[in-house]
This record gives sequence, structure tokens and C-alpha cells, in this order.
Amino acid sequence: MKADEILKQHIAKTVSLTDEQFDYFFSHFKYQSFRKGQVILGEGDKVESEYFVLSGCLKAFFINDEVKMYILQFSMPTWWTSDYSALYNNARATINIDCITDAEVLSISNNDREKLCRELHQAEHFFRWRTNKGYVAVQKRLLSLMNNDTRKRYEELLGMYPELYNTVPKHLIAAYLGVSRETLSRLYNSSR
Repeated sequence: MKADEILKQHIAKTVSLTDEQFDYFFSHFKYQSFRKGQVILGEGDKVESEYFVLSGCLKAFFINDEVKMYILQFSMPTWWTSDYSALYNNARATINIDCITDAEVLSISNNDREKLCRELHQAEHFFRWRTNKGYVAVQKRLLSLMNNDTRKRYEELLGMYPELYNTVPKHLIAAYLGVSRETLSRLYNSSR
């Protein structure tokens, strides 16, 4: 499926755009292709865009002072990612985004997104809906981290995204859950 068709189907789940409106909307995006392991956004970079994943899998992560990786988000097809704090506050990136697999994305600059929101009510509605959905997902994850043990978080993750276990290396799933690779192996083996 072509990039414009993937984005059009994704948007159509929330708002209706005429073909002319969609073509205008789509004209503000830039297609980009990345290889496995390639960095899309590095800590300290100027952040000007957000990314819509067409294919592949990305990870957004932070490395603390003790050089421990914390994964904030995996991004599969039709998911969005960026360092939103830096994007919205015109600041430098505090997180990294790279490719777990080869990936194709559409990027849109913050300026173009704001322009579309001013010009097309449907675009404003779509981006507001998407932002709200992202906020809800982050809140659910935070509550899960505060309330659930590792086993429950592991089961929730695989229940919501079963394809992750076959796509994402196990050490990255462990980093997302905040556990060691050995703990993840025990969880996996005991749930089989």
C-alpha cells in the first residue's frame, strides 16, 4: 500500500476529508526511509517534526546518567512519535528515536501541522484527537507502572500488542518493562 493510502485510511477513522483536502493535507508530509539501527532523532538534536510510521518499528528511549536505557515507546505502523516536549517547546531533544527494523515514515513539521490546523478544521480535530489518545496511553502506562507488578505489566503489554514479542528484541522489551533480560525470560517461560 502506498504512503498516501496508509495515511488516508488512518485519518478516515477520525475525520472525513475530501480528496482535494487530503491531497493538500498530504502535501505537507515528507516521506523518509531508514535502515535498522539508524537514528531518527538523537538527544540534543533540534526537534522540528513528528513521525507517522508507515512500516517497521521504532523505539523512543532515554539513557540515564548510569547508562541505563529506558524505553518510552515502541512505534509500529500507523503510530506517531517524536520528542513532543522538545517539539512543542522549541527545545533540544531529551530522548532518542531509532529504528528497531527497517522503517518508512512520513514526517510533518510542527509549523506545517499548526498551519494545517488553522486552515482545516478536520485537521485540527484529527491532531487534537490523536494527542488526546496519546495522553490516555501514557496515563495508562504510568498507572500500570505504579500499580502493577512486572508479570501484570508484561501480560498487559503482550495482550495489547502481541506482535511486539516477534518484532522487538527481548532486551528491548525488558528495557520497556524496566526489568532485566533474565527476568523477562522467566516471565516468558512461566507463561508458556
